[in-house]
Amino acid sequence: MKTVIQSPTDPAFVQNPYPFYAKARAEGGLHYWQDYKMPTAFRRAAVHALLRDRRFGREIPAEMAQDGPAHLAPFLAVEAHSMLEAEPPRHTRLRRLVMRAFTSREIQAQEAGIASLCHQLIDAFPDAPFDLLEHYCTQVPVIVICRLLGVPAKMAPQLLNWSHDMVAMYQAGKTHDTELAAARAAQEFSGFLRDYVGPRRADPQDDLITRLIAAEEEGDKLSTDELIGTCILLLNAGHEATVHALGNGVKCMLEQGWDPAWLAADSIANLVEEILRFDPPLHMFTRYAYEEAEVMGHTFQRGDQVALLLAAANRDPAAEDDPEVFDPTRPARTNTSFGGGLHFCVGAPLARMEMQIALPILFERCPNLRLAEEPRYSNSYHFHGLTELRVTR
Repeated sequence: MKTVIQSPTDPAFVQNPYPFYAKARAEGGLHYWQDYKMPTAFRRAAVHALLRDRRFGREIPAEMAQDGPAHLAPFLAVEAHSMLEAEPPRHTRLRRLVMRAFTSREIQAQEAGIASLCHQLIDAFPDAPFDLLEHYCTQVPVIVICRLLGVPAKMAPQLLNWSHDMVAMYQAGKTHDTELAAARAAQEFSGFLRDYVGPRRADPQDDLITRLIAAEEEGDKLSTDELIGTCILLLNAGHEATVHALGNGVKCMLEQGWDPAWLAADSIANLVEEILRFDPPLHMFTRYAYEEAEVMGHTFQRGDQVALLLAAANRDPAAEDDPEVFDPTRPARTNTSFGGGLHFCVGAPLARMEMQIALPILFERCPNLRLAEEPRYSNSYHFHGLTELRVTR
């Protein structure tokens, strides 16, 4: 297996990781990425197979699990009850109960509210050049999540701060200060939600927290800790992904020169899929091997980790024609941006709907939207999103 070297915090890589992906992908499907000290899948076939291979999973093998440092205890307590870090049978139970509350009907019920929110946000746009991430791309998903949970929209800034501090734990180059901030955010966020869960048990409302409390199957229900972990996961994963999918998409459309036909009712779904394929917000996902397993000529031992490069898979020429070209008219194929297999993102339908509503309204209301300065990506790999998106209208 070939060894590849690329610092994930290198400024050139942060701004454009795709040349590294292309070079590595051309040389093989599986390489050892020295900076991450693990085998890494670059080709679509390898990523697709590993996402669905039950010999691999997210949960660390039991004999390898260790108690984390004391200063991270609040963060680790939330992680311990997250679907994202669980495997069957625990994952099966959690996901089944959550999906009883987070239904497609409940998601579709948000449609009119999302459209109204988009118009309200655009009404408040400044006249001078402004950051579209701050005024639109961030606001849409976080306010939608607040409404879903039944949390006042005025809490959105605080929820964002907690989310940013916790999600920073997954970024390259995290520090002790990052860990302290994540632990503090997890403790405060959990305490806030705990104060909401208690009253909802006694006085049910029309919101997701109430539905999660009520979700039951064969007498089984979510514990309070599981419910809190689920709410935090929905905010952290859903918000981070949709913010940067919207931001990366608008950037791409403004740089490429957008076609109004892309935003038509019969084309918008294709546009969203192409944005997610071409420049997704999440680039890497990892798995543990649960048994000895041979994949693409490499033998994994139990406990070995493997990285799946979702963004590299999306631009594999073996799976797409002209994959380096942004083309919303191409036939939509399944991309890997929301993962796959058991851990396919539960919030994917909501994220897609938010984008399918927010993008047409934005460009209909602001047909002269243009970049005010060159956008720059944040040094936050394995996430891939902009620091800001300054525009004029």
